[in-house]
Amino acid sequence: MSWLLLGLLSALVMGFYELLKKQSVKDNAVLPVLFLSTVASALVWIPLVIWSYASPLSVPHDLLLVKQLNLQEHLLMLLKSAIVCGSWTFSYFALKHLPITLVAPIRSTSPLFVIVGAVILYGEAPSQLQWVGIILTVGFFIGISLVGRKEGIRFESNRWIGLLIIGTVLAAVSGLYDKYLLGTLDFDTATVQAWFSIYLVVVFLPLAYGWWKGWWTRSAFSWRWTIPLIGLTLLVVDFLYFEALTDPEAMVSIISCLRRGSVLISFSVGYVLFGERNFFHKLPFMLGILAGIILMVIG
Repeated sequence: MSWLLLGLLSALVMGFYELLKKQSVKDNAVLPVLFLSTVASALVWIPLVIWSYASPLSVPHDLLLVKQLNLQEHLLMLLKSAIVCGSWTFSYFALKHLPITLVAPIRSTSPLFVIVGAVILYGEAPSQLQWVGIILTVGFFIGISLVGRKEGIRFESNRWIGLLIIGTVLAAVSGLYDKYLLGTLDFDTATVQAWFSIYLVVVFLPLAYGWWKGWWTRSAFSWRWTIPLIGLTLLVVDFLYFEALTDPEAMVSIISCLRRGSVLISFSVGYVLFGERNFFHKLPFMLGILAGIILMVIG
């Protein structure tokens, strides 16, 4: 399967993943949601890690074989998990307090940061059409910030917008780091996804423990079945995404743009589920951002 098709499939599942996140954190404590969803992902991989260690030849398929790592390689996986922990923590808190019809378009701008990083780090050169897409994306991002004012959200002073932007930048850093792990160091998909999932539990554990012990002012937590579904859906999203990046011809800047196509699902279905305001005012700007993303892909 081509890396472009894998990227598109990842985007499709990612749209539903974003909706599960919104449903899970709506009027709910963020940190236990993050921790429990990562536990769900890790529980899928831990038996495969043990199986791969005890009897690697009996693992039924190479896509499920988790290779053993040395100390340096474990630290690389831990760093990956720490970056994602930061991105998710900022983004989840923002998602809890902001409309998903505003969050989805802002999150869709992450390819901008990935493209800049890919140009600097990997020598990927955007075409003229891709530069047009970049300009369109930036322009419509500014436009949607003006629509946000109608809901009392001022981009320059709203702390949740600030957290969302930080989370989006960290997501771009994570994407560039994925390219390094899978494209440069040649780690395989199962190994990265397994240890990344397990170490996510490790890095989220102190935050979850602090919430449980009441080290700071906290929100109440209520269990929802969408919480483990976040982790399980993420497994599918990341498996398709990591597998795409293992292709030597894959361009992380293009894959990142494709993944942002998930905005169509989270934006549209989110409006239906959560009944958020100003949908039709935001729609032209969301479509403009999407048009910019398409130009970055086809360029």
